[in-house]
Parts: sequence; structure tokens; C-alpha cells
Amino acid sequence: MKIVHITPHLGGGVGKAHAALCAADSETAGRHYVLLEEPRDHRHLDDIHETGTAVTVAPDRKTIRELMDGADIVQFEWWNHPLMCGLLAGPPLPAMRSVFWSHVSGIAAPFIPAGLVAAAGRFVFTSACSRLAPNLSGPASPGLERTAVVNSGFVHAGSGAGEGRECEKSGISYLGTVEFSKMSPAMIEVADRLETEDALVEVWGDVGAQSPVREAIAAMKHPARLRLRGHTTNPRAALSKTSIFLYLLQPFHFGTAENALVEAMSLGCAPLVFANPCELEIVRDGETGLVATSVDHAVQLLNWMLEHPDEVRRMGERARAEVCAQKTPDRSIAAFRALWLAAMNEPKRRPDFAGALGSTPREWYEALQGAPCGADASAQADEVASKGSLAHFMAYYPDLDLIPEASAASGA
Repeated sequence: MKIVHITPHLGGGVGKAHAALCAADSETAGRHYVLLEEPRDHRHLDDIHETGTAVTVAPDRKTIRELMDGADIVQFEWWNHPLMCGLLAGPPLPAMRSVFWSHVSGIAAPFIPAGLVAAAGRFVFTSACSRLAPNLSGPASPGLERTAVVNSGFVHAGSGAGEGRECEKSGISYLGTVEFSKMSPAMIEVADRLETEDALVEVWGDVGAQSPVREAIAAMKHPARLRLRGHTTNPRAALSKTSIFLYLLQPFHFGTAENALVEAMSLGCAPLVFANPCELEIVRDGETGLVATSVDHAVQLLNWMLEHPDEVRRMGERARAEVCAQKTPDRSIAAFRALWLAAMNEPKRRPDFAGALGSTPREWYEALQGAPCGADASAQADEVASKGSLAHFMAYYPDLDLIPEASAASGA
């Protein structure tokens, strides 16, 4: 089979997942990655190159069409990136057998348009929690019979269910995005309210000098309880003395496979999480971690964990065993191979992705946000172009009608 992967880039969690899949795949010669833009981060791309997998970076549309036309399967790595929307909703694409692998949950914005699920040959979620998305759930939702779930968050390399503990572990850590776009402010409150006076939470991840996270820590009654450690290139070493992985996220975060959580569990850390849909697909409450339903509950559970280190150790061992058995690239590449083979029994067809997304960048953005651009659209467009934001779309399509006021001002 000739599999062509279309992706905006291969950075972050998406690149990490595909590098692991390529390393586990014995048939990489048939796979070809097409990146829609020049990558900023080459780490995972270099790892993919080393497996012998073909990569084409920022080709023109004619080349993309030719690669699609010659492929048995075209797999789109889906998230709310402006370039992917422009490709799918632009000039008609050739007939294909299409597969989408979604790297956002769709439970909150950015949503997964139901029409896109229906238009795809196969639509694959990275977590079963995506089936709870308000616009996808229910018997009337189109295309759900052609959906599947394939995990993209894998255990730490070298982890194993039979490993012994590397050392005595008693610390508390968080590792991941250190911004309130994902990390919940409640984590700071929980740490501040602990009964143990010398409690310390080590926080691993980049944080800006003017970040609201720094302000919130400075306002704590016990600010020394959260230690910002910055980015680490060696998560295994960072978590080597961690027994409790404090992973309290915002309820609206759009994560799915949660690499940091799975990796921490694979190292024997017992997680404490909120009852968000994504985390509930990974952590079994009372068995492989603890699930809090409120800030007060989280304080109570974390105090209990600090008072019961032996129970926490056993919970961490069960977490390690479970994710090392289930969250592996071998299992995911086998699932994809089976899915691709099944898709090969169907004829190629010309897709109508534009019908699901709309015909203009403004319509694409609104389809993903589930709401029209509001009165504050001009201010949003001036913000930092974070992933999938209005400013991000404006950075790629500056001359197109994204802001409602722009139409009125021009007399349109």
C-alpha cells in the first residue's frame, strides 16, 4: 500500500506520535509524509527520516495533487490549522480513499465539523472521548459508523510493566503546558491548601516571563510550594523521583491522548486528575490514579496521597502495567494497518470537504469555533497567533474577509 500522510507539520505531539509509529512499522517504505509548511522543529522529522520514510516539505498544490492521485490511501492529520482548511476547502481534490486522524478532541472548541466526519472515507479519533462531542454524539450523527479510535499517546521509551522502581519516589510533579490555556488555575490553589507544610510541586514546562501563571504563584499564601523548573528534554529524569503526577487541566482543553500523562504513568507515577472526558479515558479512578470532581475534592485526595505513600506506590505500579500493555506504538500501527487494508476494499471517490468547512477562511474558522466571529474579532486578530486562533488564520489569509467589521468598512 502507498500511504500519503498530509499534515501541516510534524512538531509537538503529532510529530512525536508519528516518529514512534514509523519506528514500530516494518513497512515504512510505502509511506510518504507531505508537510504543508516548513517545520520550525525538526526533531521528530529527523527521526522519521531515519526510518527511511519519504518526506516532502511545502510542495506546490500540483505536486500535492499528484501524490494524492498516486496513493492508495490519503491520510489527513487533522487539527484546526489554517493551511489544512485551505487545502481541503480549496480547488477540488482528486478521487481518493481518505482517512482522517484527529489530534483534537472536538468536545470543546475547536470542534470537529460533523460534515467532515461524514465526508471522510474513515475518520479516526485519538480518544474515545471525542464521541461525546456535542455535534457528533447521538444516533442521527452522520458517518459515525465509519469512525474508529487509534491512540497517539505512548509510553515512555524503555518503560515496561515488569520494571523495578528506579529509586524511592516521593515527590509531586506536573509536566506539560504551563499556561492557563490548558493547565487549570486550580492546581495552584490545591497546592496552596495542602496540610503538609513542606509540600513541593515541581512544574516542568516553558512559562513566559509575563505569564499569568507566575502572577498566580506570586499571589499564593505559600508560593514556595510550586517550583517552576522550565522545559526539560529528559522527562524520564525530570520525573525520576515523582510518585504523584499532579495533572489538573482546564475542563475545556482540547487534548486527547495526553502524552505527558501516559508517559508519567508508564514511569510508575500515580496521577491525580480532574474528571474531564479525556483523562477519564486514561485513568481508572482508585486503580491507576485518582479522579477529582472539584477543587475541594482534589485537595482532599492529594492530602490523602501524601499520607498514604504505600497505596500511592501500588497505584503507580498498576498505572505502569496498564499503560505499558495498552498505550504502545505497536498496537496503534497494527490498528492503522488493519484500517487501511479495510479501506482498500472500497473504490476511490472524489470528496467534498469544502461542503463541510465552507468556502472562505472566515467560514472555516467559524465552523471550527462553533460560533460566528464576534464583536471582539478585531482585537482577537491583533493577538499572538496561537494555534488555530483568529490571529493564526489572519496570518495565513491577511487579505481575506475574516473580520465582520472589515466588510462593513469596505462597503461590501
